[in-house]
Amino acid sequence: MRDERLRPETVVVSAGRPPHVPGTPFSEPVTFASAFVAGGDPEYARYGNPTWTAFEDALGALEGGECVSFASGMAAVSAVAALVPHGGAVVVPRHAYQHTLALLDGGAEAGRFEVRRVDIADAGAVEAAMAGAAMVWIESPTNPALEVADVERLAASARAAGALSVVDSTFATPLLQRPLGQGADVVVHSVTKLIAGHSDIVLGAVVADDPDLAARIRHHRGLHGAIPGPMESFLALRGLRTLSVRLERAASNARELAARLEGAPGVVEVRDPGFGTVLAVVLRDAAAADRTVERVRLWIPATSLGGVESTLERRRRWATEAPTIPEGLIRLSVGIEHVDDLADDLLAALGDGAVD
Repeated sequence: MRDERLRPETVVVSAGRPPHVPGTPFSEPVTFASAFVAGGDPEYARYGNPTWTAFEDALGALEGGECVSFASGMAAVSAVAALVPHGGAVVVPRHAYQHTLALLDGGAEAGRFEVRRVDIADAGAVEAAMAGAAMVWIESPTNPALEVADVERLAASARAAGALSVVDSTFATPLLQRPLGQGADVVVHSVTKLIAGHSDIVLGAVVADDPDLAARIRHHRGLHGAIPGPMESFLALRGLRTLSVRLERAASNARELAARLEGAPGVVEVRDPGFGTVLAVVLRDAAAADRTVERVRLWIPATSLGGVESTLERRRRWATEAPTIPEGLIRLSVGIEHVDDLADDLLAALGDGAVD
C-alpha cells in the first residue's frame, strides 16, 4: 500500500523496490521460471512471479489498493466483466474503448447480462440507469470522444444502488486521477499505454481496495491463464519510473497544441478534456481527416497511444467505432517531442488537408 507521506512523483520511483540491503540490485530482476521449489509462495508460475509482484506493488501503491496484473488490458477488462452475475445489468458509456464495448455487447448477446448505454458525462442520466444494475462501468476521459465523468458522484451513486463501480483510468493514470480514493470499487488500466509508455509491451492491470474483491480477480487470472510475462512486467515497471516526467511534458504539449489548433484550417472542433495527453480534432469530413493523417511527417499514424512518440488516427476508419463519433474526428496522442515541431507538422498537414 502507498505511504501517504510520500507524493505520487516519489512513489513512482520508490515503490516496488527490493529492501535496501547492501549488495542487492536497485530493481527486482526478471525471474524466468515456470516452477518454484515447493513450500514457498508461489509454487507455480501461473499463480505468481517476483517480477509481477514488484510491478503490482508499485501500481497498487499509486492507486491505493491491491493490484493484479494481466497479459493485456482486455484480459483485465474480461476479468472485471466476469464479476457481473448472470442476468445482471451493466451501465456503460456510449463512447468507450471499442473492444470493451464489444466484449460487453457479446455478453449481452449471449444472454449473460444486460447492457445499458449512457452518456457518462451526464451524471443524472447515468444515475437513472443504475436501478437494479450490478455494475457501473466508467471510462474517463472516454475514448475517443474525451468526455469527462464525475467519478466521485457516480461512485457514490453506484454504491447506494448496490452496484460495483469500475473506472477505466487508462487516459488519466494514477497521477491525474485516483478513482479508489474517490469511492470507486475497481480501477482498470491498459498498462500498454501511458504507464509503460514506450510502445513496446502489452499488459493490463486491475486495482481494488477490497482484499476479497482483489482475491476474486486474482483467482480469475489464475484460472483463465491471463498471466503477464515476467519481461513485460519488468519493462512496465521500468516505464512507470518515468511516468511523472513523461506525463508532465506530454500534458503540457497537449494543452499548448489544443490552444494552437483552435481556428486552424479545416478544424471544426477541438476536444480537450483539460488534463492528460489525448486530444481530438474534428474536421469537416472523413476525406479531410484522412488527408491530414496522410500528410504528417513527425506524427505517426497508429491506433495505439500513450507512448513517448506522438500518434494520430481517424477513429471512424474502424467499422466498430461508435456511429456517434464524427467521421472527421482525429484522435491525437501527444508525446514528449518539442511542441513547436509537433505543431508545425500538424498545422501544415491540416492546411494541406483543408484543400479540396
